Amino acid sequence: MKIKTLFIISAVIATVYGIAFIIVPSQVCAIYDIEATPILSYMDQLFGAALLAIGIISWLSRNAEISASLKVIILGLLISNGIGFIVSLIGQLNNVLGSLGWLNVVIYLFLFVGFGYFQFSKSAAVKS
Repeated sequence: MKIKTLFIISAVIATVYGIAFIIVPSQVCAIYDIEATPILSYMDQLFGAALLAIGIISWLSRNAEISASLKVIILGLLISNGIGFIVSLIGQLNNVLGSLGWLNVVIYLFLFVGFGYFQFSKSAAVKS
């Protein structure tokens, strides 16, 4: 896989989830079998804004040449997806969400491994 492809995948996932959390937070909660309270909807919208920012950054980074700046973006996405993976896995192991919550675990793990590959692999810089 090329870094451009990973950035596009990251952009699409983050943007779709981000827009959904911003526009229809109650419906997103319902999909995950969570009762939407006003506070939770507000927090979902803030989370959606952060996801939208990740989507925009990923999309705008897709055609960038490998540089020190791009490596900083890759490192930031690696760390945030790693933390997302840990948090979502702990949540799933504690039965916070239903079975659909495993999708979050898989998405975060995929992105964490992908950005990790491009962050640490010497051969990845050549192929990107």
